[in-house]
Amino acid sequence: MVAKGQVVAICSAGAKGEKKQPVSAALLRADHGLVGDAHAGTGRQVSLLAIESIEQIRLLGLEVRPGDFAENITTQGLSLHTLPIGARLQLGEEVVLEITQIGKECRDPCAIFYQVGTCVMPTEGVFARVLQGGEVRAGDLIRVLPDD
Repeated sequence: MVAKGQVVAICSAGAKGEKKQPVSAALLRADHGLVGDAHAGTGRQVSLLAIESIEQIRLLGLEVRPGDFAENITTQGLSLHTLPIGARLQLGEEVVLEITQIGKECRDPCAIFYQVGTCVMPTEGVFARVLQGGEVRAGDLIRVLPDD
């Protein structure tokens, strides 16, 4: 059985430190990332976070939305942070990502951490590189591809 999920939102920001804003569709370029996003071309080409992880923070009383954790792609239905490094995800018909990192070390606590005492990105955020580019839209199906 193939694990499946869905793209809930795509978010982008032109400069580091800017809040990422939702966009209806985005172009992902191979070995680069989300075109126009500040983190494209870096070691963390694309960031992903599950809406289920965002919901954990909402339950603590903070009104947060996709993009508030600086993720590019918000997903639903996949436990992203439990997938192994090297797992490949197909988004829509064209895009293929490879998970390169799970979680991240935060040098300074973020505003979310200061408000509720925790944040999900350090443990549940996922970073990936773009193996095959193309357009991605909210509502696109995500499939975990089988190992070769």
